[in-house]
Amino acid sequence: METKRTDAAERRRRVQSVKDAMRDLNGELTALNRRVGARSGLKDIDLEVLDLLVRLGAQSPGALARTAGLHPATMTGVLDRLERAGWIAREPDPDDRRGSIVRSARDRVGEVYRLYGGMNSGLDELLSGYSEAELAAIADFVARAAQAGRAAADDLAAQS
Repeated sequence: METKRTDAAERRRRVQSVKDAMRDLNGELTALNRRVGARSGLKDIDLEVLDLLVRLGAQSPGALARTAGLHPATMTGVLDRLERAGWIAREPDPDDRRGSIVRSARDRVGEVYRLYGGMNSGLDELLSGYSEAELAAIADFVARAAQAGRAAADDLAAQS
């Protein structure tokens, strides 16, 4: 019986250790994003929206707002800033004459990615020490942690 209690306590400590490490990672990535934003002239939310456009491709402002978890009016302000600075282009939506599609300016995206070069190199070096099975487990964990974060954000949004 004592072993089960010890095992349960050890598991709780390990789980808490993972949660603490995730919080530390979040803090470090926030600091990195702020520095990248300062160097590129982009606000944190502008960087996030630009990253979504690069990763997910062109989409309508409404779809982008839903994906980013932003109010449509907030998204309009973000897109206005990004367009004025030459980071995105708005084009007529071929399927909806009243709508528009937002695309990232591919020739500018490299400017931001270069600023993340140190982090990307560090991750490449770190991940080189893991086996294929370990990389699969890490990728699965990170993806599922992101899904848990999305679900928690959606729950909070539904409560307001």
